[in-house]
Amino acid sequence: MLNALAQRTINLFCCDIITVRKYGLTRRIHERVWKKTRMDDQPLSRVDPVITKLDSPEFRSVFTPELEKLASLFKKYNYELRIAGGAVRDILMGKQPKDLDFATDATPQQMKDMFMSEEVRMINEKGEKHGTITARINDMENFEVTTLRIDVLTNGRHAQVEFTNDWKLDANRRDLTINSMFLDLDGRVYDYFYGYDDLKEKRIVFVGKASVRIQEDYLRILRYFRFYGRIMDSPDQHDEATITALKENIGGLKQISGERIWSEWNKILSGTFALELTLKLLECGSSRYIGLPEEPDIENFRKIYERAQSNNVTLKPISLIVSMLKDEYEVIKLHERLKLSNSDRDLAIFLVQHRECKPCEKPLKPYQQLVLLQQVKKYNILKEDVKELLRYCGAMQLLDEFEQWIIPKFPINGNILIKYVPMKKMIGSVLIELKRIWIDADFKLTAEQLMKHVPSIVSELEEQYKILDKEKN
Repeated sequence: MLNALAQRTINLFCCDIITVRKYGLTRRIHERVWKKTRMDDQPLSRVDPVITKLDSPEFRSVFTPELEKLASLFKKYNYELRIAGGAVRDILMGKQPKDLDFATDATPQQMKDMFMSEEVRMINEKGEKHGTITARINDMENFEVTTLRIDVLTNGRHAQVEFTNDWKLDANRRDLTINSMFLDLDGRVYDYFYGYDDLKEKRIVFVGKASVRIQEDYLRILRYFRFYGRIMDSPDQHDEATITALKENIGGLKQISGERIWSEWNKILSGTFALELTLKLLECGSSRYIGLPEEPDIENFRKIYERAQSNNVTLKPISLIVSMLKDEYEVIKLHERLKLSNSDRDLAIFLVQHRECKPCEKPLKPYQQLVLLQQVKKYNILKEDVKELLRYCGAMQLLDEFEQWIIPKFPINGNILIKYVPMKKMIGSVLIELKRIWIDADFKLTAEQLMKHVPSIVSELEEQYKILDKEKN
């Protein structure tokens, strides 16, 4: 028996050794395949990447005393520092960039040594494994600086990286040509893959083969549509080969977290051509991967969007998505996929519950009730939700009346009712019934007048409680 156990142990060790060797071999094969793919996917590039020198107000606006100090440090240690990505694109479009990302040929360790020598505080150490060091200058401004890198191995969302000092290789790993440019602090624009031309001609082009770039990170499917809305003048100028690549790889979205999908989709719905771009995204077969039912109500989406446009109002992104859903169940399924914020989730459920208009002698009353029948602390939230509901329904006159409505103070609270209600758990129900009476009377009843209704309300509620108790028993 001992011999058998020993043999089994040896076999297990052998399996582990084989597994380790096999894993190492597989990894080396993946790296060779990836590098070969990259060599075969060399996009057309410039011999001289410097295409212009800027001295625009947008460029000058980024220079703070803190950035000047950061730049002087890199210069002192003979490292190159450039603005990267989206900020370059925005400056070239005449926009002041909101966020600045920096790239450098210094390694993370070299940056750490430099900042430590100069007594510069570093924060957010989690970015270091991806090559990003965050320096806080003068205890006033944070700067994220990332070492140039290449993606050695990708899995459709995350990449294993290697550091490099080749700016062109770093540009080659980026998604779109318009996001692959660099800008040094003397104003020189470095454009290796004709992103400047694509920006001027208003083209959304992947760096290299679209399918290769998408398979490296499937979130790029949504980024394509977001940036299309940022720079294009027409909603239907898509390159057919690019759309084909998006369709062929759409299933990769199931690998992407709901939070990241919602972050990008939110921006698409907040931007230009929200209707057309969402329809094109759905045409690519995305519904099942982004939280929608197999057959979303596209016609209602179109109707709600176009009506809002004609009324000159802007609906929230979640409201536009709700127009494609038929009930609360579909809202919950959407939430499970996208991990919506509490406010977006609650608004979506609220719209689904109340979007059917109910006839009433006083059309504003149902919407006043939606606010007043809740706890006082929720009044402001509910008031904003009702405004969004009215915009969604296209009830512009009611919206004007509702916006002018000042929430009146209900003259009774729970403390007043304690003496007159036999059970504490009944107080909330009594308050709601009193509020209904008060709303029906256009908020004109005093506390004394309302208190006259308490006995009958309590009597009716007691009967209901008795029935419930019998059913429980």
